[in-house]
Amino acid sequence: MKRVCLSLVLALALAACGESGDGDVTPRATSVPSKAAGARLAEAPAALRTNAADANTLAGVGAEALQARVTKLRGHPIVVNQWASWCAPCRAEFPLLADAVAEHGDKIAFLGLDFMDDRDAANGFLRESPPGFASIYDPSGDATRELGGGRGIPTTFFIARDGTLKYQKIGGYASAQKLEADIRTHALDAG
Repeated sequence: MKRVCLSLVLALALAACGESGDGDVTPRATSVPSKAAGARLAEAPAALRTNAADANTLAGVGAEALQARVTKLRGHPIVVNQWASWCAPCRAEFPLLADAVAEHGDKIAFLGLDFMDDRDAANGFLRESPPGFASIYDPSGDATRELGGGRGIPTTFFIARDGTLKYQKIGGYASAQKLEADIRTHALDAG
């Protein structure tokens, strides 16, 4: 309980200071995926359903695991979020990402990259704040660097249907509106 309260205090303090990457902050509660979102996912393409089956877990290790996952998802836009349990802005944006997964998980694959983290701390964070997507454990940072990341955390990568990097956003999303705008521009319209 103390850990959750401390995380919330840190997230709110960072958001109030504008440290999470976006200037404006939209306060909101973490939502639980709706029955409609679950029904949409049930109708999603097999690759997206398979990807979603590993939600809220560390589902592989390193660059090879990331590349294998991206290869299996070719033909679908992919949103990859680089995070770590020790990163306060990552903790602040996870509820926004969870909502995006509930809204768009039947059309877009979502993945996480747990960057240079302690495995036990990462698993604890995933239990505390389930994002609705699978993550690749990246203790050395190699998988993140292969995408061009590692310069700031969190970073969100938008990968086009053909597997090429379309856009990279360094810093956390402080509002659902900014995340949604990037999803619409860089994932839903991804070529």
